[in-house]
Amino acid sequence: MTATDSQIERHGFGAEVGRLLDLVVHSLYSEREIFLRELVANAADATDRRRFESLTHPALALPEGAAIRIRPHKPGRMLAISDSGIGMTREELVDHLGTIARSGTRAFGQKLAEAKPEDRPSLIGQFGVGFYSAFMVADRVEVTSRKAGAEEAWTWASDGGGEFTIAPASRDEAGTDVVLHIKSDAEEYLEPIRIETVVRKWADHVTIPITIERDGKDVAANEGTALWRKPRSEISEQAYNEFYRHLGHLFDTPWATLHWRAEGALEFAALLFVPGSRPFEPLDNDRTSKVRLHVRRMFITDGAELLPPWLRFVQGVVDTEDLPLNVSREMLQSTPVLARIRRAVTNRVLTELKNKAKEPEEYAKFWENFGAVLKEGVWEDNDHRKDLAPLLRFRSSAVEGLTSLPDYISRMKEGQEAIYVLAGDNPDSLSRSAQVEGFRARGIEVLLLTDPIDAFWPERMDEFDGKPIRSVTQGAADLSKLAPPEAPPGEAADVTALLTALKAALADAVTEVRATDRLVDSAVVLAAGTSGPDLQMQRLLRRAGRASYAAPPVLEINPRHRLVATLAAKASAGEDVAEAAGLLLDLARIQDGDLPRDPATFARRVEAALSGS
Repeated sequence: MTATDSQIERHGFGAEVGRLLDLVVHSLYSEREIFLRELVANAADATDRRRFESLTHPALALPEGAAIRIRPHKPGRMLAISDSGIGMTREELVDHLGTIARSGTRAFGQKLAEAKPEDRPSLIGQFGVGFYSAFMVADRVEVTSRKAGAEEAWTWASDGGGEFTIAPASRDEAGTDVVLHIKSDAEEYLEPIRIETVVRKWADHVTIPITIERDGKDVAANEGTALWRKPRSEISEQAYNEFYRHLGHLFDTPWATLHWRAEGALEFAALLFVPGSRPFEPLDNDRTSKVRLHVRRMFITDGAELLPPWLRFVQGVVDTEDLPLNVSREMLQSTPVLARIRRAVTNRVLTELKNKAKEPEEYAKFWENFGAVLKEGVWEDNDHRKDLAPLLRFRSSAVEGLTSLPDYISRMKEGQEAIYVLAGDNPDSLSRSAQVEGFRARGIEVLLLTDPIDAFWPERMDEFDGKPIRSVTQGAADLSKLAPPEAPPGEAADVTALLTALKAALADAVTEVRATDRLVDSAVVLAAGTSGPDLQMQRLLRRAGRASYAAPPVLEINPRHRLVATLAAKASAGEDVAEAAGLLLDLARIQDGDLPRDPATFARRVEAALSGS
């Protein structure tokens, strides 16, 4: 049915509509393809509403095979999105699609133009202008709709200018057709493959079937199964694994699967996975969570940061109907609802990790993959630091495999005051380090920390269960309170003269030179001051070009070592030990995994020592 000129009603939007639509088209959306998500979302909403209405009015039941149909027509440069939903009456077309013409339009446009981007969600969230995103790709839009239960149909049309028209139309069944006359620079959206890509990205899990006409046939374009909304009892392990692989483009199986529905004041469904292996792309490249946020099964964004950065390895979906969104759905409003969802999801993941930690072998697999990332939370998240501490695992100087802080405390020696740690690059090298000798001789366990973050987090979590966490490079004073079970071998040399000579030769390269009883097999070792960064942090500062922030180390010598005794005798006899002083300092640095201060000078000194000159 074609309306005559006398049947066409013309309604003015208002003089400022051109400027306002320009704002909607160019300011609210960063991607043109969003228009298709908005129109599909509207069609899905209309279909759901008709399904709901049919519960009390069976005559409104959806027809068999109801779907959202997308039909591109390249010769006519038209794109149609059709549904069998609730439809709209003439009055509803005017009201719903004419919202932009209601009172306050000028004020809305002015506020939108003046607002900062971060303030726009609160301004535009109350306006149903998602439909107008169609004008990003169309220079004319026509909407033909027939209300379910009604006989007549109506067509709303506009070119986005100063007016829209309403005219009688015909439609065989209830529902809505949205026809876009595509602009010349948007013809990509007439290609079925391009349309399918957009649908799969934004609406793959909408339960209503979505089809795209291709070569005269309707081809399914969406998965149509929101797995997270099903009861867990109805989902097989295979289905979980397939969804996990589809979601993250992964090839392994998940280490843990978390599927639950929160009900009550806060309602959402969540399906999360902890991967079974590390991703190919390093997790340090992007420190943001990519858990997908859906609203009523429609994908909104993977940038909502639903989990903190230290849980960014978790994959999955959170789906809610309670979250207020802005019209573009690209920026989320800062609402208490979103904050509560974040807290609930984070706490649920932590609970799962705590339960899994009761199975040491299984938990060790997770820790090898993501332990370094989890430690970041100890450094940066004051709210969850205490929850994370029992989940940490470490290599140790005393036991095989991984151990925890609670287990360490259960093995502490009588009289031991602190938890001792040593940070470096390799656990095997650390276990043989001169720094550990005195602690091992006294039966004191040392935790061996080998991740870059290990240089930082102990500063924030300075104690656990009432026991301070202390670097062994700063724990020499503690050892003096704990005598070794056996007297150290050998007789201690008189190193008074040697200490003075070494200090004079090394000058500002060290803070102090002193004798120590914490060495057994090594001649020298470095120590850090009792305040300030430990040696590993000092090394990181030097590598970052910020050595001025770290005080020079303390050089400690073993009076019972043969080399030290030889040098002590030379110093007492008045011989020059300046060359030996530099060599001792470089040896101590190398023992700690550092480089000599001057590799060329170090090599020359070694050559001279080996040749006896």
